[in-house]
Amino acid sequence: MEDLSLQPKVTESRDDEFSEISLRPLDLSDIDDFMVWATDDKVTRFCSWGPYTSKAQGLDYIKNKVLPHPWFKAICLDNRPIGTISVTENSGSKRCRSELGYLLSSKYWGKGIATRAVKMVAETIFDEWPHLERLEALVDVENVGSQKVLQKAGFLKEGVLRKYFIQTGKARDTVMFSLLSTDPRI
Repeated sequence: MEDLSLQPKVTESRDDEFSEISLRPLDLSDIDDFMVWATDDKVTRFCSWGPYTSKAQGLDYIKNKVLPHPWFKAICLDNRPIGTISVTENSGSKRCRSELGYLLSSKYWGKGIATRAVKMVAETIFDEWPHLERLEALVDVENVGSQKVLQKAGFLKEGVLRKYFIQTGKARDTVMFSLLSTDPRI
């Protein structure tokens, strides 16, 4: 029997200010909230896209990428979007794994909200998609905050994928994290 007493324990603070975290579909009517983080250099620093410069760009993204996406949610505080979280499905022989992605308005960083949202997804996605055996997340090596979110949510750091993707013309290293359907939830 495995000794679980040596594994780190995660505690979530339940400040009244942040007790109403929920996930719901992101809609076109959320454009003003969406633009708060989509135009923020700090939030988009590690994204494959730069900050949006117009509301039209944001509306186009929501209409053409978010709405048709099979699993894309707004992270909400009191039902108001403060970020997004998505699970992107694979097909064919890769159908057993999907990729998790999330963004959170920089105003809410360091408050446990992203960790809570990731845990909420981990608690439901394997039931919603019974074929799914592995949820993975790819994080830039310099994005220490996101790495901490995943570790606190129970994801395993598997290793560094060197020169894995191009961002702003430069090959970047990425850390691979995973959570299996059979892993304990923390």
